Amino acid sequence: MKNWNSLLCLSLLVIIMGACAKQSSPMGGPKDEKPPILLGSDPKDQALNSNPSEINLTFDEFIKLENPNNQIIITPKIETDKVEFLAIKDRVNIKLNQELEDSTTYVFNFQKSVQDITESNPVERLKLVFSTGNTIDSLRLKGKVDYVFQKNNQEYEDILVGLYNDNDTLDIFSDAPYYISQVDSSGSFEITNIKSGTFKVYAWHDVNNSLKAEFRSEAYGFLSEPLNINKNISNVQINLFRADLTELKINRSAPSGSNFDIILSKPVTEYKIDHPDINKTMFHRISDKTIRIYHKVMENDSTEIQVSLMDSVGFKVDTTLMAHFETSERTKEKLEISTNSGENFIYQITAELTFNKPIYNINFDSLYISYDSAGIIPINNSNLKFEDSTKNIKLLISLNLPDSIPNNTFTLIGKDSTFQDIEELWNESQVEANYTKLNSENLADGISGIIDTDERPFIIQLLDKNEKIIQEKYLNETNKFEFTNIEASDYKIRVIVDRNKNKKWDPGNLFEKIQPEPIYYFYDTETQSSEFILRGGWTLNDILIMTRPESGIQKVPEKTDKLIIEGLPREIMDINMEDLSVQLP
Repeated sequence: MKNWNSLLCLSLLVIIMGACAKQSSPMGGPKDEKPPILLGSDPKDQALNSNPSEINLTFDEFIKLENPNNQIIITPKIETDKVEFLAIKDRVNIKLNQELEDSTTYVFNFQKSVQDITESNPVERLKLVFSTGNTIDSLRLKGKVDYVFQKNNQEYEDILVGLYNDNDTLDIFSDAPYYISQVDSSGSFEITNIKSGTFKVYAWHDVNNSLKAEFRSEAYGFLSEPLNINKNISNVQINLFRADLTELKINRSAPSGSNFDIILSKPVTEYKIDHPDINKTMFHRISDKTIRIYHKVMENDSTEIQVSLMDSVGFKVDTTLMAHFETSERTKEKLEISTNSGENFIYQITAELTFNKPIYNINFDSLYISYDSAGIIPINNSNLKFEDSTKNIKLLISLNLPDSIPNNTFTLIGKDSTFQDIEELWNESQVEANYTKLNSENLADGISGIIDTDERPFIIQLLDKNEKIIQEKYLNETNKFEFTNIEASDYKIRVIVDRNKNKKWDPGNLFEKIQPEPIYYFYDTETQSSEFILRGGWTLNDILIMTRPESGIQKVPEKTDKLIIEGLPREIMDINMEDLSVQLP
């Protein structure tokens, strides 16, 4: 019996000791809001001639590591896939598993990866610096990252800034950078402990944590020229934008039913098909990455066509193809129509009808505007035009309404069999689109102002809060603008500097070192927002749209050696320091 009691006591003691050794949150008591404190590291911070195989940091309490592979930034670049990160009680252990470069300063920036085990309080601004040589590299690069297309409450999470040696062929699309830093919540960045040299500078939104940019899906920016860092630099600006730099090419071309398809490698912003029959018996349309060519009379025959393509970054393809048209029993694609129904207007209805295929014929007897159960306004050929007569895809119908009509709501009606496409199919169902005439009492008198730059020309756009273009103007000779007849609502104003004069915004091209065209927004300093309210009867005059920094090294304001003394007469307020003989205490 005595032996059984001894064994029972020993078992209880083991259980109690195991419970004491378990790492867990204490029951009750005040919430722990203090982060762990670093007690020491091996190697020590700022250590010289240190070439460790592993690194250890000791804290004043038990800790854990949160996503160390992405959170811990190591510069210069090492083979991170070989590094092992461990949290052992109150210690962080990092096994490098590789040789470090000679005479090189290494920086381990832990960001918020080290946290206490109870409340996940992160250690702030935890960084370890050591050198494998006898000096610590101390050069620093600071700056700001922003987006070309600005938004209120812009998010800067997951944006990285990287430096690549100018003498290698690596870039943000191919490999991780040599030096790297993460942007803070205000868009600012700082890279420290840089060795003197010349570097290519990039920034990118690293959504997938690959330490590289995906030019199909992630925004990025760059400095056009390599940066010689031989002193501290604190005025770098990098603006991010999206631009797909994949190669533009024709993947294949072949007959499709009775038509001929050209399949592209990526969407294009411009394309042209040249042939003597264009807009007579040959028409075409584009859908995503497919150009489809229709011919009304050609069957089982081929003809030579010229194809010109250009994508958003300026890549071009000019080639000649043999388009072959075959007889086919395949069911033809139905004619589909979308409209801009729901639009408001002031004096003139402008209806937009977009077709999935080129239109060849319109029956005007069944096309009209209805404004009550009996009243109609006929539409004829003078009221319409195609946006591009070589495609006949987007139809614009404009109609001035008589003042004698008191109604505010009007409906465009296109009955079945009103529109016939190039394949001789008619619309099977009725098309309806509604438009509302605005009450003059709900209109603002106007907006006017100045764009604070000497560059020309501009595209200036009045946008609603969803960034839909309400009005747009192209200014060649002046930096003054005005919008009139505006519905009371919330708006933004955006300015595009059209440097290549093609009347659209163009993104940059990293391979050709071309920066995106600048975009400026009106910014309300009182509300700290790019949005503003316009009410009926209001007039907003003298709006000033300021420019903002483009990617590059920003000019630092010149220092003055003048002492400005308040309260003195104006003629003696400016005193040159060299002429000041008063001894200051």
